[in-house]
Amino acid sequence: MYGGIRDDSLLLHLDNVIIRYKTLEGTVYAVNGISLDVGKGEALGLVGETGAGKTTTALSVMGLLPKQGILDGRILFDGESLTDMEEKEYRNIRGNSISMVFQDPMSSLNPIFTVVFQIAETAKLHQNVTKKEAVKLAIEMLRAVGISEDRAYDYPHEFSGGMIQRVMIAIALVCRPRLLILDEPTTALDVTIQAQVLGLLRDLKKTFSTSMIFITHNLAIVPEICETIAIMYGGRIVETGRIASVYSNPLHPYTVNLFKCIPDIDDPWREIKPMPGSSFNPRMLPEGCLFYSRCHERSETCISKEPPLVEIEPGHSVACMKYMDQRDE
Repeated sequence: MYGGIRDDSLLLHLDNVIIRYKTLEGTVYAVNGISLDVGKGEALGLVGETGAGKTTTALSVMGLLPKQGILDGRILFDGESLTDMEEKEYRNIRGNSISMVFQDPMSSLNPIFTVVFQIAETAKLHQNVTKKEAVKLAIEMLRAVGISEDRAYDYPHEFSGGMIQRVMIAIALVCRPRLLILDEPTTALDVTIQAQVLGLLRDLKKTFSTSMIFITHNLAIVPEICETIAIMYGGRIVETGRIASVYSNPLHPYTVNLFKCIPDIDDPWREIKPMPGSSFNPRMLPEGCLFYSRCHERSETCISKEPPLVEIEPGHSVACMKYMDQRDE
């Protein structure tokens, strides 16, 4: 059993993954020993500020990072190691068993091809189908995401941002992947279109039983899609658990501060408090707890010891010395 998920129900397992970027200005400590699990048919919300390492984690699962960047750890997909896989093998999985909707949908499509051609191209690449069958699959998938057949032969510039996002979801789902990664899929959309996209993802998840990793910085929308959540800071998981547990009882000071940034519709006069301080320089990885300089509950222990991720209550884990101290008492 990993992270509260039975072995036979586990689809994706990241075990102590460490990722570094080499730049002219120095080494970037992007992901610093992340471990997380995604169950079959479940959605995991991966939440954190910009620069927390969320997208880098997703790209490592997709096999889109240079091999030399992943320094340590394992990525297992349905028990099979992705970290040891050659690029030729990965091409059979990427876009087929694992798909990703990238952060900027407007720049993800080729402007000189129709949307149906671009969806069909994905189907033809991974499925044993003819061109005609691929087009049929593409049109069926457009219908599934709420786009009528008479728009299939339109070009990307003829669609709105919300419609383009639907097209990208159609491309990602046309091969019926077992895992769908969504990187900030609603960030550039207004609230009305955002609600439509979230509703669409809920329906598609139910229809196709697709597991998801939903990357966002918006805690308010995570319960709309996800059963579990992982809070990421500085390339590490600082808190993870079932949605109900984390939302009713946030434990890590970073998670608590994130919730204070969310407006409360039931208490409109509640003060919204911004996150104190600023994140550390990712080129200078400090010792101990990465949140130390911003934490109002810090102690001397925090500056020298990196807190491990430990289970405080069933299905709810946190990496904070405050709770380690309580366990030792």
